[in-house]
Amino acid sequence: MAPVTKSVRTRASAKPTWETEMLRIAGLETFYGPSQALFGVDLDVAAGEMVALMGRNGMGKTTTIRSLFGLTPAARGTVEFESRDVRRLPAYRIARLGLGLVPEGRRCFPNLSVRENLQATARAGEWGLARVERLFPRLAERATQSARTLSGGEQQMLAIGRALMTNPRLLVLDEATEGLAPVIRKEIWVAIRTLKEQGQSTLIVDKTLSELLPVVDRCIILEKGLTAWRGLPSELDDTIRDRYLGV
Repeated sequence: MAPVTKSVRTRASAKPTWETEMLRIAGLETFYGPSQALFGVDLDVAAGEMVALMGRNGMGKTTTIRSLFGLTPAARGTVEFESRDVRRLPAYRIARLGLGLVPEGRRCFPNLSVRENLQATARAGEWGLARVERLFPRLAERATQSARTLSGGEQQMLAIGRALMTNPRLLVLDEATEGLAPVIRKEIWVAIRTLKEQGQSTLIVDKTLSELLPVVDRCIILEKGLTAWRGLPSELDDTIRDRYLGV
């Protein structure tokens, strides 16, 4: 891939204005067997910040998230959460540090009820059943139903609620609204905006720019396993969109 222009690199080098850096990934390289997937990913999320991780399909977004959680171990580079090196930690220990993941594809426990799914991941903190059910009233209405009987959108709400029940310091949303009916997608974006207003630190992957850009503080774009562009949503002009996000 051709290197990004100097002007883009200058803009990308700006650090967030938040005082506390929560997540720092630098020079991340990851392999699937002999095949290299990430060639140098750089991103950061500060406390209270909502950051969009963007790029066309196959550019490394999900692999970056998997590397963050130790599911696909990083070969080289830095992965630090609250100044702690997590590259060599197993996934369960990374989660216990305060990272909550809503994976692509939802992956709820189908044989458990909605409430049992939520209780299965509960940790002490501000997020409990009542607060999750206020965020997603549909989950309260379907509390005793098994997860397999929910619609895809309701399962997505459940997956987000389950992650929040861990009381994460950093919430990671991987394609939280992909493939959902418009009415359900609207409800989830309302919830995401609520999380933003409440100061929930979040790294979010989503393709719906009309909903994504108004809520995030910064954008990071991946191109062929590299961080190709970083900046404010207001700086994401048509030229950059066509270059890195167009079909």
